[in-house]
Amino acid sequence: MSIRRAVAVISIAGLLASAAACGGDDDNATGGGQITAEGVDDGSALTLWTRAPLELQAKALVDAYNKSHKNQVKLTVTPNDDYVAKVGAAAGSGGLPDLFAADIVYVPNWTKAGLFADLTEPIKLLPYADKINQGHLTAGTFEDKKYVLPFILDLSVIFYNKKLYKEAGLDPEKGPTTIDEFKDQALAIQKLGKKDVYGTYFGGNCGGCNVFTWFPMVWASGQEVMNPEGTQSLMDGTAAQKVYSTWRELQEAGAIAPGAKDETGATWVAAFQQGKVGVMPYPATLLSTAAKTVDVGVVPIPGVDGGGSTFVGGDGIGISKDSKKSQQAWNFLSWMTSEAAQVDVIAATGSTVSRTDLVDNKYSQKDPRVATVNKVAAAPQSKTPVAVNFQQAFNAPGSPWMTLVRNQVYGDAGGLAKDNTALTDALAQ
Repeated sequence: MSIRRAVAVISIAGLLASAAACGGDDDNATGGGQITAEGVDDGSALTLWTRAPLELQAKALVDAYNKSHKNQVKLTVTPNDDYVAKVGAAAGSGGLPDLFAADIVYVPNWTKAGLFADLTEPIKLLPYADKINQGHLTAGTFEDKKYVLPFILDLSVIFYNKKLYKEAGLDPEKGPTTIDEFKDQALAIQKLGKKDVYGTYFGGNCGGCNVFTWFPMVWASGQEVMNPEGTQSLMDGTAAQKVYSTWRELQEAGAIAPGAKDETGATWVAAFQQGKVGVMPYPATLLSTAAKTVDVGVVPIPGVDGGGSTFVGGDGIGISKDSKKSQQAWNFLSWMTSEAAQVDVIAATGSTVSRTDLVDNKYSQKDPRVATVNKVAAAPQSKTPVAVNFQQAFNAPGSPWMTLVRNQVYGDAGGLAKDNTALTDALAQ
């Protein structure tokens, strides 16, 4: 869906100034129009939208906020496949909620379209502003103004099955540290010859799965996936070619579970949780779920010669252009980035904190795997890609990226230059 930039970009500062000029009698008026780091907690009713995959964390945040504040937030959770259409329709009719979250890959498009209020000045007032995850802040920056904060981080890491590693004669405390080690360890699991057990798995028909898990292999190798403007694909570089050839070799060796070729993402993580996969890139948010059935080892996603990276995904959150309670909405966002929310709510649910100064907390200290996830999130090579046309180029069914991936693993690998050009054409539209 294309959303025209038919609305003016608004700012909290502008709303406050207008409220003060009008005598302070609208929902945004407080204290003579002064912006504060905390915002306003005066018992206002606020609305917040998010998509279903983040329901657990969103509900925990909203419940904790409502118990400790006068303001009360009403949460609406929408199925993932319906969320973009819901936001688009509301944006066109002036019906957006006070706060809404967005998959971070959509944020550049929606920011450019003017759906969020400008948070540049209030963010500056946060004493830990420079500790907030920079990938999400960058994705939500348009024309040097910031529009979103991190809501929930979702990171990609390598999960491996320690039980299968022991059976294969591998060290269960040492996951792969290079792309070749990833391949060799997957092949070692395959050589066990266990019924319905395979070395690895991936979303062979899922564009989003593969940007989430393959981009970090390129970044960890010291290379980029796009130009800084997000208008040119660099997925024909030497590191990317190593990634493709590795997965093709695993496929030819029979080490990728057969269902991968048609995997659209719906059951992408199931086989590992069932103990049927040795090692694979995986969403870090599912550590607690996978650990219920598998003895899970966790390491960063490696590059060609080592290093470690992650795709800093998840959702950003901002105040909508339609909110008439921007100061009260900012109160929620300010609290959401506080230590109380990040540690006692986010970290407590097993999710990754969005502040680098809080990665070492009482919950991560109890589980080295969580500490690994937190640390890789703050690593220099861990990134959030930014492109206005990211969805069309990479995530959409039948995208140029998906054509490239399937050709490299299952089809004509010689067409890389052509497929990469098609990616650039989609990004540059």
